Amino acid sequence: MGTTHHPNWLLFARTPSDRLDSPRVIAYINICLSSFHFSLCNDIINHRDILLISFLNDHVCYYIMNIYSDSSHMALKYLKNTEVNIDNILIITGDFNIRDSVWDISFPHHSSISDNLLIMADSFNLALSTSTNSCPTRYSDTAEETNSVINLIFL
Repeated sequence: MGTTHHPNWLLFARTPSDRLDSPRVIAYINICLSSFHFSLCNDIINHRDILLISFLNDHVCYYIMNIYSDSSHMALKYLKNTEVNIDNILIITGDFNIRDSVWDISFPHHSSISDNLLIMADSFNLALSTSTNSCPTRYSDTAEETNSVINLIFL
């Protein structure tokens, strides 16, 4: 469909290689942060569901990663199977499409996929950020489905 453009926001999105390769994750960064020199890092990770952005602070390069994990968890499998050695990742955030009792108190089950996600985050020296006021991050459109917590932040 396309993305929204606004003069106060920098848009970061991977350029698709073909019609079937459209990115499913984007990021917006406010232009007031432009002095940090944000840059898309497709040379490190080039995946339609993973966005890696670098920025400079006091001449040190830091990273932000945004992930969309589809129902097959292709992005997580990619990160698990690809040896990516990135220091200074400050945050990984995204829609992980994983329901688990670890972060959703209303959900009674645990998943091995969650273990893989936590191991991946730990490999970047990041830990799950938990809310002091637990609430859903995805609200269902239908009465048959319950609201859930599937959008997570690792710091």
